[in-house]
Amino acid sequence: MTLIPPEPTPPDTIVLIHGLWLTPRSWEHWAERYRSAGYRVLTPAWPGMDDEVEELRRDSSPIAELTAAQIVDHYERIIRDLDRPPIIMGHSFGGAFTQMLLDRGLGAAGVGIESVAVKGVLRLPLSTLKASLPVLRNPANRHRAVPLSMDEFHYAFTNTMSREESEQVYQRYAVPAAGGVLFEGALANLNPRAALRVDFGNERRPPLLLVAGGADRVVPPSISRATAGRYRRSTAVTGYKEFPGRPHYTVGQAGWEEVADYALNWAVEAAKARVPQPSR
Repeated sequence: MTLIPPEPTPPDTIVLIHGLWLTPRSWEHWAERYRSAGYRVLTPAWPGMDDEVEELRRDSSPIAELTAAQIVDHYERIIRDLDRPPIIMGHSFGGAFTQMLLDRGLGAAGVGIESVAVKGVLRLPLSTLKASLPVLRNPANRHRAVPLSMDEFHYAFTNTMSREESEQVYQRYAVPAAGGVLFEGALANLNPRAALRVDFGNERRPPLLLVAGGADRVVPPSISRATAGRYRRSTAVTGYKEFPGRPHYTVGQAGWEEVADYALNWAVEAAKARVPQPSR
């Protein structure tokens, strides 16, 4: 697939938001591909996660008390400092943060890739619960950074890949997760003041594409479809695309180019349709 190059009018910048148990390094392939197509690509880390993967494994204390509100406010400041609204893409929890940023009126268009559920999405598949148990089984983990074992990572992220491939991914990308952020997501529907919430009826929201992986255990397609269904109350553009057979690690598994190209081309076209075109 040929990527649509940036035009003289926005968007010409892409902001990529990583998910839980990962860092900006997880976007390295997408960032290179998008830059090669002529875009400026920003991959800012969550607060406290600027260090390399290896250092975060050695000392994850900077993210032990991290919250969803701190993360989203951090990205809002970055985006507001840009000259023009960017395309915002997020993976997993980054997808939920993308939805929240769009709800605040930020961005030209957004893509939530295997986005975890925000408040109001009630689907809770057993595989989602199992993938989250390494953190949720101990309430004290709300104030800790919690790693996944190799086996846990293979179950949650790379279940369609061989053990050898999974170990390579694990060694290059996996870091401990901010436990409090996962608790916030898990308990959002029980908390009237949950940070992970959006106005599904917001008609001024920029276009949003929700991407699902057909073999994803962390965010099965049923969650993404349920999320898309909640947005039906709004006239703002919401798209849905499912890629069969892809796990939660769809941003790096072989064939990631198809997902990356579809996401960008959709966002560019949606943003172009939303921005008033000059008269000729």
